[in-house]
Amino acid sequence: MTKAEVADTFDLIVIGAGSGGVRAARMAAAEGARVAIIESRFFGGTCVNVGCVPKKLFAYASEFADLFQLAEDYGFASSGSAPSRPDWQRLRDNKTREIERLNGIYRRMLEQAGVTIFEAHGRVLGAGRVSAGEQQLSAKNILVATGGQPFVPDIPGKALALISDDLFYLPELPKTVAVVGGGYIATEFASILNGLGVSVQQIYRGGLFMRGFDEDIRAFVAAQMAENGVNLRFNCDVMSIDAVDGQKQLTLADGETLRVDEVFYATGRVPNVTDLFADELGLALADNGAIPVDAGYATSVPGLYALGDVTDRVQLTPVALAEGTWLAKTLFATDKPDGPLNYENIATAVFCHPNIGTVGLTETQALECYDRVRIYTSEFRPLRYSMSPAAAGSTRHRTLMKLVVDDASDRVVGLHMAGDEAGEIVQGFAVAINMGATKADFDRTLGIHPTSAEEFVTMRTLTRTCP
Repeated sequence: MTKAEVADTFDLIVIGAGSGGVRAARMAAAEGARVAIIESRFFGGTCVNVGCVPKKLFAYASEFADLFQLAEDYGFASSGSAPSRPDWQRLRDNKTREIERLNGIYRRMLEQAGVTIFEAHGRVLGAGRVSAGEQQLSAKNILVATGGQPFVPDIPGKALALISDDLFYLPELPKTVAVVGGGYIATEFASILNGLGVSVQQIYRGGLFMRGFDEDIRAFVAAQMAENGVNLRFNCDVMSIDAVDGQKQLTLADGETLRVDEVFYATGRVPNVTDLFADELGLALADNGAIPVDAGYATSVPGLYALGDVTDRVQLTPVALAEGTWLAKTLFATDKPDGPLNYENIATAVFCHPNIGTVGLTETQALECYDRVRIYTSEFRPLRYSMSPAAAGSTRHRTLMKLVVDDASDRVVGLHMAGDEAGEIVQGFAVAINMGATKADFDRTLGIHPTSAEEFVTMRTLTRTCP
């Protein structure tokens, strides 16, 4: 097929083969549309390659030091002292092999759907016009799904800092690190590295990390992470980084200096719009580069759409997948969605130690929506740790569960957990929350005993009423 023939071939051109872009391309092709996708880096996007999937694999790895000790408590004799650090090269390379397998799956899914693949840098030249490297293409509809990229503040020595992507390909596992940031990624990385035997200091400029999560959960996780050995430094900021004697020396806002082998910055992500739009396109971006879109993901340029992290709304893989499905069906399906996508009650998890799982409103958010709310909580040590001789005197390995209930309707409007397998447990309860389950519905449900999950349906004692 010649360039001229290609130019007028497509009904949809997608720039970015991450979760949202691949889903939109496949669904559009399934509806009979002629689709092309342009990707310059890797198939599957951030989530598959340097995000959710490899992070979760490393999170599993970081649990084994404790599991080795727990195995001894259950009578499994070890042949010697359990290793506190993994064979890093083996862990890293096994992870890379799995990610490469997933890359192949994403490519094959696109090929099998009949999507034309261009491995090049994609750029929007104008309404209906795109370049894929040196080749120019055209389509009635263009979708930008280029995701986000790590942000590092402009401080002296910035080039000495690593970003979250770098963890997955480190040549050696450092002995000491500083993790700068207080969101999902920073908190997960601090826990993962700590579990892998690295001495970790997490530095965050605010008073408590995980802003936007329920206050009780935030405080509980901070206490548990500190018990696990992470040195949490809140109300602290890095002013500069210098290379000193083979290490990184951080100068903090209070004048203190701190030396570590490596410093990871996880201070948020910004939309990936580098060299994405020609100047003459006239598309106005937000201050942070985000692409403004309406409820149907349309930009101000006719026929140009954007979804996922590049719009900087809800930066979660399942959200991008849902947006890609919705847009493809809206543009090409006979049976179109009834209305815009519902962004209420999006469940999410954080794979720090302990894990966080949450769906619905925090206590603070609920008080902004309802006159009066009831709070139910349960804190306990899961049964699996009861065999440890040290368990009685330890404050580690505990779980916190919390229900937020609208007093007037009795509806459970928020469900939060910090503890083992929180994400797995909360996923099931998210269905109930989305269906409008009441506290009475929870109370009528018989628990599965003995499990941690049953605590959510056995909370009978009111913790407090607010206000």
